[in-house]
Amino acid sequence: VTPGNINCHYIHDLCVGTVRKAVSQLEEKLNKETEKLPEVKLKRIQQYAVDVTLDPDTSHPELILSEDGKQLRCGDTPSNLPPNPKRFDRHRFVRGKDGFSSGRFYYEVTDKGKTRWNLGVAREGFITLSPEHGLWTVILRDGNVYHAFTSHSILLYLRKKPQKVGVFVDYEEGQVSFYDVEAKSHIYSFTGCAFTEKLYPHFSLSYNGQNSAPLIISPVNHTH
Repeated sequence: VTPGNINCHYIHDLCVGTVRKAVSQLEEKLNKETEKLPEVKLKRIQQYAVDVTLDPDTSHPELILSEDGKQLRCGDTPSNLPPNPKRFDRHRFVRGKDGFSSGRFYYEVTDKGKTRWNLGVAREGFITLSPEHGLWTVILRDGNVYHAFTSHSILLYLRKKPQKVGVFVDYEEGQVSFYDVEAKSHIYSFTGCAFTEKLYPHFSLSYNGQNSAPLIISPVNHTH
């Protein structure tokens, strides 16, 4: 065996070991981020369900709301909406009508067929796209790429595409958590948040075509 062969074997083993370690770390991260929820924990969270209705006074002109305020889709052209100081005009955002300044609340959204959305909570008024400026969201891009929207955007590794997403807020604990309802698994949590203003359910869509299916605020079917 020549020294050259020994070096080649050593380098090969080193590379294989590095790859295995990286895969192991990725699997560990995947398992942590998609931890299964005990049935009782999901049931406990769902007890804080609130009735969320979209606020047309805040809706961007390119968003189309259903009459009952439970469905949202993106239009091809801007609607001719009356001026309103609460209306979002820079980003395709819409808020829920009711805000919360204490306690806990929870809502669920069905996103079957969606390729692009933002879901979460936001403070009242103009917001910049980060928790530091009043927006706590998970976003979907390109049909299956999920991020926690922070100042540096955290890529989320999900085992499968959620069909229904639950959003839970504990105001006093400073926590916003996201769940895959059907899989009963945890997606991501913002923790250590210092809330000082009302928080509103927050929604955003963009681009029609493949993204034309509506985003639906769903009644919570309490786990038995």
